[in-house]
Amino acid sequence: MLSFLAWQLILLSAKPYLSDAAGGSWQLLQKSIGITAMHMQLLNNDRVIIFDRTDFGNSNLTLPGGKCRTVPKDCTAHSAEYSVITNTFRALFVQTDVWCSSGAVMPDGRLIQTGGFNTSGERRVRTFVPCTGCDWTETPNGLAASRWYATNHILPDGRQIIIGGRKQFNYEFYPKSSGAPNLYSLPFLSQTNDPNIENNLYPFVFLNVDGNLFIFANNRSILLDYAANKVVKTYPEIPGGDPRCYPSTGSAVLLPLKNLQATSVEAEVLVCGGAPKGAYTEAKKGNFVEALNTCARIKITDPNPQWVMETMPTARIMGDMTLLPNGNVLIINGASAGAAGWEFGRNPVLNPVIYRPDNKLGSRFELQNLSTIPRMYHSSAILLRDGRVLVGGSNPHSGYVFTNVLYPTELSLEAFYPPYLEAQFSNLRPQIVSPLSQTKLDPGRKLAVRFSVAGALDQNQVSVTVVSPSFTTHSFSMNQRLLVLGAETVTSLGNSTYEVQVTTPAGSGYLAPSGYHLLFVVHQEIPSEGIWVQLQ
Repeated sequence: MLSFLAWQLILLSAKPYLSDAAGGSWQLLQKSIGITAMHMQLLNNDRVIIFDRTDFGNSNLTLPGGKCRTVPKDCTAHSAEYSVITNTFRALFVQTDVWCSSGAVMPDGRLIQTGGFNTSGERRVRTFVPCTGCDWTETPNGLAASRWYATNHILPDGRQIIIGGRKQFNYEFYPKSSGAPNLYSLPFLSQTNDPNIENNLYPFVFLNVDGNLFIFANNRSILLDYAANKVVKTYPEIPGGDPRCYPSTGSAVLLPLKNLQATSVEAEVLVCGGAPKGAYTEAKKGNFVEALNTCARIKITDPNPQWVMETMPTARIMGDMTLLPNGNVLIINGASAGAAGWEFGRNPVLNPVIYRPDNKLGSRFELQNLSTIPRMYHSSAILLRDGRVLVGGSNPHSGYVFTNVLYPTELSLEAFYPPYLEAQFSNLRPQIVSPLSQTKLDPGRKLAVRFSVAGALDQNQVSVTVVSPSFTTHSFSMNQRLLVLGAETVTSLGNSTYEVQVTTPAGSGYLAPSGYHLLFVVHQEIPSEGIWVQLQ
C-alpha cells in the first residue's frame, strides 16, 4: 500500500495548483476528465466510478475500441473510472441513461446502480465489478417501477432498498425475493409531495440502530419498519417548515455512532441547508431567494425526539455533507441563492465549512479556505482513503455548455485537504501497521490494530473509526455512516509502535451492514490513512 507521502509525490508530479490556508487547502487533480462528476462512488480498489448522463450530447471523453451508443449515435463516454493512486482515468461504456439515478455497493464490493431517465434508463439495473479493465453490465427491467431521483440504502441482509423517485410513492428491493411483492406502498412520500414542485425527491434515508429506516422528505420524517411496511414513529416537522429535499436541496448525515457496546446506542441526524418555501417557484421566474442558513439536529432514538436548530456561517443550497474520519462533518459545494434545477442556482459558496458535532452548541462551525471553482447543480464530493475529499461536477445546463453562461459545465476534479492533513500534525499522525488492507473482520470480535506515531502518544485520545463509502449525487451521500469503535486498551510495543484493542460491530448488521469499509486510527483528531476491511 502506498503511503500518503508517496501519493502526494504522484499527485504533485502532475503539476496541479495547490492553494494553502489555515483552514484546509485545495489541489487541482485533473483539469478535465471529459465528463462531469454528477454521481461518484469509491470502490475497494481505490478507484472512483463517475458518471453523468447519456443525453447531454457528446462528451469530451472518447470511448475506446470504436464503441458507440446507437440511439442516438454517440461514440463518447458518459462514465469514467478514476484511479486515486495514479491520478489517471479511463472511459467506461454506460449504454442507457443514468441521469439522476441512485445506487449502493453490495457486500461483495459490486456497485449496483439503479434507475435513471427515459424508458431506456428508468428501470435498468447496472453492475460494476471492481476489477482491472472491467466495465458496466446492464439488466433491462431489473426494477419493478421507474426510478428517477430515488434513494438507495444497503440493508443488514445485503439487499438494497430503493425508495421513491418522481411520481413513485413506494419502495422496492434488489435483488428480488421469490414470492414477495415487487412494490410496497409508502403514502408518506405522497404526503410530502408539494404540487408542481415536489420537494421530496432524493429523500434522506439512514439505517437506524434498531434496524428500521429513518426517512426524511421535504420537512418531515418517519421511522419505517420496511419489512412489515409499517411506520413505527413519526417525528416532529422541522422547525420553520421549510423544505430540505430536491429541488429545495439541502443535505443530511447520520452523525457518528458511538458507545457501540452500550445497551442502547444513540443515533442523531443532522440536516443542513435547503431553500425557503416558494424559492423554486421564484427561481423559475428569475427571482433567486437566499438559501437557508440553518441546520437541524435530532436524536432519532430518543423517546421524545425534538429538533435543535443551529446557524451556519453562510446560507447554502445544493451543498454536500461528508463524514470525515475523525467524526467531523465537511459541508462543501453549492450556492447561497435559488434552487436546484437548470439555471436556478446563484452565488456559489466557495468556502467549505467543518462542523464539529461534539463541540458546544454555538461553536461547532469552522469556515475553511475557499476553492476557485464554483460547484453548483450536479456537483459531488466523496471521502478518499487517504483522508482527502474528492470534489467534482457542476452542470446547471441541459447539455455540456462551456461558454457564454454564468457557470460553465465543469469537467475538473479537485481534492480538498482538511486541516488534519497539514504538515504540522505529521508527528501526531498514526500509521497503521496491521491488519493489512482487505482484511476480513468477523462481527462482535476483539480486534488488535497496530500503529506507529512519530511523536508523543496521548493514549486517552486514540480511537478507531470505520467509515462506509457513499454513493453521492444531488447533495446526498447514500449509505454513508461512521462508527467510533473507541479504544478499550492502548499498549506500547516500543519503537514508537502501539496496539489498540477494539471490538468489531455486532452481527445484526444494524450498526454496520456487511461489506467493505474504511478503517482509520485517530489520534488527537488526526486520522491515519485508512485501510480497507470487509465486515462479514
